[in-house]
Amino acid sequence: MNIQIFGTTKCFDTKKAMRYFKERSIKYQFIDLKEKGLSKGEYNSVKQAVGGLEQLLNPNAKDKDALALIKYIADEDKDEKVLENQKVLKTPIVRNGRQATVGFCPDIWKTWN
Repeated sequence: MNIQIFGTTKCFDTKKAMRYFKERSIKYQFIDLKEKGLSKGEYNSVKQAVGGLEQLLNPNAKDKDALALIKYIADEDKDEKVLENQKVLKTPIVRNGRQATVGFCPDIWKTWN
């Protein structure tokens, strides 16, 4: 398994995800979205794995202006705007190769080998 956890150090669900893998002695790589963020390729891979942009957006994001803008701009511009402002993404985003989840999903992680 090649686990990557994208999130923030203040996010409670991100901490729970890291603890989940740590307790099972599964190595993971933590990427702080405030420092680095998803690359365009990673973003597209995750978006495809979880079923589209709507699954990735956090309706409770603090930056309401960016969230509203993303909802109402042209579809072809949405991805670029999300990559510019990754604070609108739900966390944690957990990747295992081509598989990915958004949020705390231990039931799905159990099925990954």
